[in-house]
Amino acid sequence: MSRIGKKPIPVPGGVTVDISGENFVTVKGPKGELARQLNPEMALERGDGEITVRRPSESRTHRAQHGLTRTLLSNMIVGVSQGFIKELEIQGVGYRAELKGQELHLALAYSHPVVVAPPAGVTFEVPAPTQIRVLGHDKEVVGQVAADIRAWRPPEPYKGKGIRYKGEYVIRKAGKASAKS
Repeated sequence: MSRIGKKPIPVPGGVTVDISGENFVTVKGPKGELARQLNPEMALERGDGEITVRRPSESRTHRAQHGLTRTLLSNMIVGVSQGFIKELEIQGVGYRAELKGQELHLALAYSHPVVVAPPAGVTFEVPAPTQIRVLGHDKEVVGQVAADIRAWRPPEPYKGKGIRYKGEYVIRKAGKASAKS
């Protein structure tokens, strides 16, 4: 049995979960609304204040989908109740971020500022010129937006300049060795 798949998913107060058709799930909460088609072969069982995912057999594909289905549903419930945050750090002389309205403006040593517009359901916060917070209720979208921002200037291995996730460790390389005579 999957250790992740067999855990029940608690449904907090203020969150409604509607399961219709062949596992089309709609989750509504204080942070927003998410809808997704889950694997129709998995059985979603409601209990008192929790949902359990069961698989029909011990086949390889069902074992693989069991934990995934449970995690996707859990992320939807956590997203609409608490939300998700990805934090980024900017390192480098002259590299900075600022918020103008809803858009994020980045100065990353290009000849022009990089402007990132948030997709629906995502907001940006800039607590300091070298810190960016991406907030939203859909974990996939928050992670993708953070990855897109990081892709503008990934950290380079010699001086460590660039955009990195908070707490990310960048392996540094030694520079050019001086020529010996």
